Amino acid sequence: MRFSPQLGMNINGYEFNYKFFQTLKCVAKTWSQRKAAHKLGVSPAVLNRRILDAENKLGFKLLRSSGAGSELTEPANKILKKYQRYLNRVKEREYAIISGGHISSGLLEALALANEFKAITFSSHDKNSFYLAEKNYADILTLDDPLLAFQNDLDFTPIAYDHLVLVSSPELQINDIKELEGEKFVAVYNSSQRLAWKTLENSKIAFKIYNTVNSPFEAFKIVSNSKNLHTFLNASFFKGKGFLKEETKHVISIINYAESDYQLKNFLEYILGPGQKIVKDQGFEPL
Repeated sequence: MRFSPQLGMNINGYEFNYKFFQTLKCVAKTWSQRKAAHKLGVSPAVLNRRILDAENKLGFKLLRSSGAGSELTEPANKILKKYQRYLNRVKEREYAIISGGHISSGLLEALALANEFKAITFSSHDKNSFYLAEKNYADILTLDDPLLAFQNDLDFTPIAYDHLVLVSSPELQINDIKELEGEKFVAVYNSSQRLAWKTLENSKIAFKIYNTVNSPFEAFKIVSNSKNLHTFLNASFFKGKGFLKEETKHVISIINYAESDYQLKNFLEYILGPGQKIVKDQGFEPL
């Protein structure tokens, strides 16, 4: 089934149904109230009353006469553009939108390509990705760290395992957790690094957060170009020392925000089935 939403909207405390916005759109396209009325299947008098009623409620003109006919005023154009943006959010999309953490979104992109699943991927940290999904900008939310799912009571599906490795400046050679006493680290905001910090704290290892960045790739660049810094990054993407593998093992997960979409359901079934080979090829641990 395909759905074509017809939405109303509240403007300055007044409710306007979809017919009002259809009227503005038709006048904008035809440059004629009479032609717009014919296209909408109403009389010119009905269309004119619809416009006048809205102008009385809003307190400004919606149409003006020009050499070409009737055109929308600037406020009316702003209203129509705003309405169209909301309408586009709820229309069925040709491409699925994936919003996810820097690490997990890369995995989903590889899985979509292998499955020939049409998708557009946006990568950020988990919190930003969750915001986009909650605003209906995404069909699939994928998380680098399951913590956000637990905090917001999300029904998530694990699709892979990952763990963290210690990545250090080229001059530094660290082979044991005890050697991290007093060392400086670059942290990645809203990431699974929380597991590493907790492990260091539980082991009574004193350490300092030198800098905090939004992306693991930015953390890697900073550490690689320094002489005395460390960071913990995902083993699926980065090479490093894995002596905290068990302590930092965590799930990569997805949340389906378009549950009724059968194509998306088929893609999720693929991920949990044949797609697990892609999961392994991408450096993650399959389920």
